[in-house]
Amino acid sequence: MANTQFLNCNRAIVEAALLSDCRFFAGYPLTPATECLEQASHRMADFGGVYLQGESEVSIINMLNGAAAAGFRCMTATSGTGLALMQEGLSHMAGIAEVPVVIVNVMRGGPGFANLAPSQADYFQATRGGGAGDYRCLVFAPETVQEAVDMTKQAFHLSDKYRAPAIILSDQMLAETSEAVDLGQPLSGDDLPEKWWATTGCEGREPIYSGRPGKDYGPHAQYLSGDLTMNLIGLEIPGRDEDTLEAHMLRLGEKYRLIEENEAHAETLYIDDADLAVVAFGTSARLIRPAIEAARADGLRVGLIRPTLLWPFPSKLLAEAAEGIANFLVVEMSMGQMLEDVRLAVQGKAAVELFSTLGGAIPRPETVEPEIRRLLGAA
Repeated sequence: MANTQFLNCNRAIVEAALLSDCRFFAGYPLTPATECLEQASHRMADFGGVYLQGESEVSIINMLNGAAAAGFRCMTATSGTGLALMQEGLSHMAGIAEVPVVIVNVMRGGPGFANLAPSQADYFQATRGGGAGDYRCLVFAPETVQEAVDMTKQAFHLSDKYRAPAIILSDQMLAETSEAVDLGQPLSGDDLPEKWWATTGCEGREPIYSGRPGKDYGPHAQYLSGDLTMNLIGLEIPGRDEDTLEAHMLRLGEKYRLIEENEAHAETLYIDDADLAVVAFGTSARLIRPAIEAARADGLRVGLIRPTLLWPFPSKLLAEAAEGIANFLVVEMSMGQMLEDVRLAVQGKAAVELFSTLGGAIPRPETVEPEIRRLLGAA
């Protein structure tokens, strides 16, 4: 049964989170994400959940760490400067505790505080991470409000499945876009995963602790007990090789390999006969679709590849496309951050060029279409 409402993207994401059993939202106001906090503050109690406004982004990420370790689905929303302050805690959540959380980053102009206009220059921040050590976050890139709703639900599902943080990359323009969306229905208890690893109390069983590297977190986990004290610095100690940080990181790397193998995805349009592929995500992809349609209407063979997850990046799909497509045009609101991933994916088999807008400027069909025509020799 449809559950249709007319909402802007910020509010729709929160409604989707509530229907996904999110019951803890902690945040610190930062434009253009503040509407997410406002919506959560009004609605969490209706679902038996808790909204908490912290004193800083540093405190927020650690609150989420505690809530996630206790088994609650939890969320925050911020912008790039706020996410920067969360990186230490996020590094721990992703790489040591391995607890799930969903973070909405409503991108705005940078570097620093810059302006409040749309941007996609937090790509590196999301896909590379700014915290210490080797870790990865799932990164979703919605194009429409409906897709943001659907991806929010998927983000909670995959975050739980892999015990890995998930980031939803929105931007100021998408955040303030209002559309009719089908929010769907609430999850039932049967739809939720069992979190045997959560610190929910240990009456009737032995303790389970979150954040112990090098162990399988089995139902009878041991922690700080005699000679089984964890070895965080990775020293090779006879009889305790399985307890090193190196062993933990190797297991983490295998998890990331499985995510790359199973979860990479992109939308493709007109790729089968294309001589030029435009690669864009999120708002940029939405804005330039008319340029692609206009060029196709004139007989120009141009297609679109739109990554819907930015990590894992659809490198295999792009590599396969480069076998038959000679030219790629990356369109993004940054100096060319996704450009690097596209070039790595095609491995020199095709020429890759950039069309970028900066400082809050957006790509428009009338500015991108001439570039498409030029690259196809039809200018």
